Amino acid sequence: MNEKFLFFTYLLEKYATYKGKKTKDVLKEWDEKAITKEIYENYFQYHQERIENAYEDIDSLMKTGKHLW
Repeated sequence: MNEKFLFFTYLLEKYATYKGKKTKDVLKEWDEKAITKEIYENYFQYHQERIENAYEDIDSLMKTGKHLW
């Protein structure tokens, strides 16, 4: 497995815990909002910052479809 995929899995699990949801439910929400690929592709941005910054950005993607930056 590559680093990008491993981090994506880590981020998904941590975000699910942060939201108090099951991982499969979070992934389903991301898929329904069509943001899964966008989150996956932002590995370098999310990997360099606090994990909470990624959560905030994902929340923004969920609500508005746009990144915070």
